[in-house]
Amino acid sequence: MDPAESVHANLVAALRSGDLPPRRSALTLADAGLTDSQLVEIFESQILSRQLDRASRALQARGEGFYTIGSSGHEGNAAIAAATRLGDMAFLHYRDAAFQIQRSKQLPGQTPAWDMLLSFAASADDPISGGRHKVLGSKVLNIPPQTSTIASHLPKAVGAAFSIGIATAIGLTDRPLAPDAIVVASFGDASANHSTAQGAFNTASWAAYQGTPMPLLLVCEDNGIGISTRTPPGWIAASFRNRPGLHYIACDGLDLLDTYRAASEAAEIARIRRRPVFLHMRCARLYGHAGSDVQAAYLSMAEIAECEASDPLIHGAAILSDLGILRPDQILVLYEQTGETVARLAEEAIKRPRITTTAQVMASIIPPRRNPQVCEDDGLDESKRNALFGTDLPQMDKPQHMARLLSWALADLMLEHREIVVAGEDVGAKGGVYNVTAKLHSRFGPARVINTLLDEQSILGLAIGFAHNDLLAIAEIQFLAYVHNAEDQLRGEAATLPFFSNGQFANPMIVRVAGLGYQKGFGGHFHNDNSLAVFRDIPGLIVACPSNGRDAVAMLRECVRLARDEQRVVIFIEPIALYMTRDLNAEGDGLWTSPYDRLETMRIGVPGRHGDGSDLAIISYANGYYLSRQAQSILAETHGIDARVIDLRWIAPLDPDAILAEIGPCQHVLIVDECRATGSQSEGLFTMLAERAPNLAVRRIAAEDSFIPLARAATLTLPSRDSIIAAALELVRV
Repeated sequence: MDPAESVHANLVAALRSGDLPPRRSALTLADAGLTDSQLVEIFESQILSRQLDRASRALQARGEGFYTIGSSGHEGNAAIAAATRLGDMAFLHYRDAAFQIQRSKQLPGQTPAWDMLLSFAASADDPISGGRHKVLGSKVLNIPPQTSTIASHLPKAVGAAFSIGIATAIGLTDRPLAPDAIVVASFGDASANHSTAQGAFNTASWAAYQGTPMPLLLVCEDNGIGISTRTPPGWIAASFRNRPGLHYIACDGLDLLDTYRAASEAAEIARIRRRPVFLHMRCARLYGHAGSDVQAAYLSMAEIAECEASDPLIHGAAILSDLGILRPDQILVLYEQTGETVARLAEEAIKRPRITTTAQVMASIIPPRRNPQVCEDDGLDESKRNALFGTDLPQMDKPQHMARLLSWALADLMLEHREIVVAGEDVGAKGGVYNVTAKLHSRFGPARVINTLLDEQSILGLAIGFAHNDLLAIAEIQFLAYVHNAEDQLRGEAATLPFFSNGQFANPMIVRVAGLGYQKGFGGHFHNDNSLAVFRDIPGLIVACPSNGRDAVAMLRECVRLARDEQRVVIFIEPIALYMTRDLNAEGDGLWTSPYDRLETMRIGVPGRHGDGSDLAIISYANGYYLSRQAQSILAETHGIDARVIDLRWIAPLDPDAILAEIGPCQHVLIVDECRATGSQSEGLFTMLAERAPNLAVRRIAAEDSFIPLARAATLTLPSRDSIIAAALELVRV
């Protein structure tokens, strides 16, 4: 028999016969803090969740439904929903349908059965994802959608919880999360072992251990198995019971009274003490992992039968019956009527329209724009600004290098927008590895300049979580190579949120990344990584890469506008080798410095150009643009070639029309790419030019497909001034 029908048959037989198991505890309603009607309401949510699971499998068998990972066995989380508030943001495990159903009862007018059936059917009317994926989630219920919660949602849950105290500390109390709110994040016992989860637990504990407010309720739904891999008995309790900074509470998810009691205690500790709580809920997985999962391949029939006996609905019925609230026959009527209602709604849901065009699929990759956001503070007050900058003010009219200009730009942006928070490893008193965040900590304090622990997943998760509470994080990743420790936070979380919420949720944020090659006498691969491919293939992500200080300031201001007004996720690549660079062609020429202009802005996609030459157009960015400018002078003076050099500035998305306009009359185009040839920007540029301007003569030079070594060998695989000149001569004189 199909496992779903086997569980169904067992439940029906038990209710018909009245042969229910003994209660799992002697708790009373008073012990749990529940009334008769509240207990019945929670149990009704469990029943609806179960019948929706059955419907999802029935629809899948007919080719009308497309998702069969169910919540059966985990329905105890309905009690956790009842013990928390509507204002408590919840990042849910994919087996938490009962939680969402129960939470919907806190807001009149909700239709959870209909909403979830539309999701099963991948209907364009699905109110959370618009038919793009079956996800739990609801804007009005404060449940951001999660597409695959293999722990990747936990870092942002930590960030969201942390943001509550930060918002209060800086006086921003009108945020989505109230000062007394908590954040709920649920996951399975198998996911608890994932490195992402472990990093999140560690970050929450690390913060709480130091007394930092962290109102976070972590719910581990322990069914003892991850697909087919067993969790060692006692492992979760042994791992978390004595973890520093983390309060551990266990409960029996098959016993509604015990679960509600424990969840209420856990929520109160998180809410009142502002510390993280680990709620360990025992539960069961009744149907296997998903519809395609055949449990008999890795479990014996006796083990399957034992699991099916751990049905929360059977044990919930035993409580209701024993307390004299509902008889088994009354529960059976409720169960069957709910099933009939779900089946009827399912027949209507499958008739609703589905996504049929590419445009519909992609409509929510880019989040909707907001009205221009007003400043949170009187940051333009000159007296306040003068007092903040002090002795730096006289230096602003003098030419400065990129690092110093960026530092001033960050300070001005933080003055203008009180919701901006800078976060990252060493960004505080030290001022960052390259002094870009110098003086920010002393000027704005630890609530707005946050020294994080050394964990890139937590840094990016913090930024995502802050966005959920309407704070704008400018997060720093110290070196480009370190992004790969945490790239899924961008790929699987930040970039997908608008897509899978039909634009209802977004996580505007800016990630500053120090990177690229050409550092002298320092680094090796991990400090000279020269690949941006990890960013370029993420839909909706903006990648900015300035080559000089003046552009960097203007582009950073535009990045803040993009995040605040257009809710975008922006990566801001800062070329390390150009941070302190002052000269271009000769020592002391100062051509790579500029005075500070705090008002200049630069719209996304606008490239830069130096020169009006018509013999050759050189297209590059960052260090490549710097070297191309050097080559430009020699080509003109020594070889009589009049070139123009185009600075892309914006790596993604590229603006083909703007680039072609800058190429202008040139028939020869040389692409100079400091990143590796495979997966580099030059591939996209070459393709674009071949498609849009096939008559142009185009050549590229790029870095070799190699990692970068140390010392003088560090630049051997990279484009150089001389290799640019040689390629230009060969191209123009062919």
